[in-house]
Amino acid sequence: MGNDTLSFLDAGFLETEDSDRHASLTIGALAVIEGPPPDQKEFRDAVAERLLDLPHARDKLRTAPLDVSAPSWTEDSNFDLDRHLRRVAIPNPGEEEALFGFVARVMGHRLDRDHPLWECWVVEGLSGDRWAMLAKLHHCMADGITGTRLFEAMCDEVEPTIDPAAGSSGPDRPAHQPPPAPSISTLLSPSHQCELFETILRAPLTIARAGLGAGRGLARLLTEMLMSSSDTSLIGPIGKQRRYRGARTRMADVREICAAYGVTVNDVALAAITGGLRTLLLRRGEHPDAHTVRTLVPVSVRSANDDAESPHNQVSLMLPFLPVDIEDHVEQLTAVHRRMSAHKAGKEAQGGKVFTSLAQSGPFMPLAWALRLATRFPQHSVVAVATNIPGPQQTRHLLSRKIVDIFPYVPIALRLRVGIAILSYADNLTFGLTGDYDTTPDLADLGTAIEQGVSSLLTAARLETAGSQS
Repeated sequence: MGNDTLSFLDAGFLETEDSDRHASLTIGALAVIEGPPPDQKEFRDAVAERLLDLPHARDKLRTAPLDVSAPSWTEDSNFDLDRHLRRVAIPNPGEEEALFGFVARVMGHRLDRDHPLWECWVVEGLSGDRWAMLAKLHHCMADGITGTRLFEAMCDEVEPTIDPAAGSSGPDRPAHQPPPAPSISTLLSPSHQCELFETILRAPLTIARAGLGAGRGLARLLTEMLMSSSDTSLIGPIGKQRRYRGARTRMADVREICAAYGVTVNDVALAAITGGLRTLLLRRGEHPDAHTVRTLVPVSVRSANDDAESPHNQVSLMLPFLPVDIEDHVEQLTAVHRRMSAHKAGKEAQGGKVFTSLAQSGPFMPLAWALRLATRFPQHSVVAVATNIPGPQQTRHLLSRKIVDIFPYVPIALRLRVGIAILSYADNLTFGLTGDYDTTPDLADLGTAIEQGVSSLLTAARLETAGSQS
């Protein structure tokens, strides 16, 4: 089962969800699959064989009164696999718009914290003899990279990790209970106060060990988080309902653009998002400037020494402004590349890791209360989230059926009305777009504009390559 206590970052997703009554902080992946859907027994057996021994698949949360300690995982003695397996059929003609609408409805609902925090859906009725699987889990269980690994555990190409003889009716192992949370009297004791004082004294040492650059990166990151962006309709109060759309591009086209301009896949994706958001704003009658769209870009901080199988979130972030004030697509790409390079050189991601390391070594209760208080104030700095998740490089199969597409899902909260997840899979780079239902009725236009942005960059890249070869 691994570590049964949530890290500060894991718990932060719970605190954020608690602070925003309209948020559901679940991540997900939608796989579109060729062939007939499996019957319920075949699907149930596959889940029982391949998923149930993965971290916390059978565990529920246990929280301590007044947050005197971090939440922990404990065995769900009433675990019932069928509670987590759902099945639905979308109406004829089974178009993707209906599928994406279904995803929006499912992902907008919070998971029941009295049970393990995941669901798996089979979606029947897609056109072209296809079906889909939607995997949904709470962000406190995993980051995007870990979530992709969990998804891959369902694929035929990955060996099962448990003994199939264990079955799916419930665990036979003894129920594990984490150690009891410390009492209030313990927290107020002289020994605990000494530990708190030592934690405060260790903070400068932790920053020093991380390096001067990481310390400056932390200062820069905190400064950016306090600075407001220009007014835009992309930020503001959100409701409980969601919209969801997918966009597709060919990875070969993206790599061709990368080769022509000496940039990364992430640069191309962010440039396409920049063009898409600019188009959206202009159609809304807004005039984007250089400080309109500050974007939260999560960055994995897993090192070679980190446990590759750890389910804990191990992410930091950068906060670049996307150049939505620039009209030309190639100039947008150049600006994105330059800004991302500057943020990387500024070591913002390392600074964020220092912050979470400090938080992890400190007492949970005051940090949790401080986070809860901070998230109750309306933020005016971050306008959108854009996360890039590396997916399987080779084609995968599920129950001997080919997975055609995988679309990622990222949640929105705290006045962010648009979230964009990017996932590479085999020959495709897909975008999963999450929007607030009431304020982003034009979310499909954003998906179209992103696809057109990549197409425009590809045309320019081929002209650039032809010109350099002539």
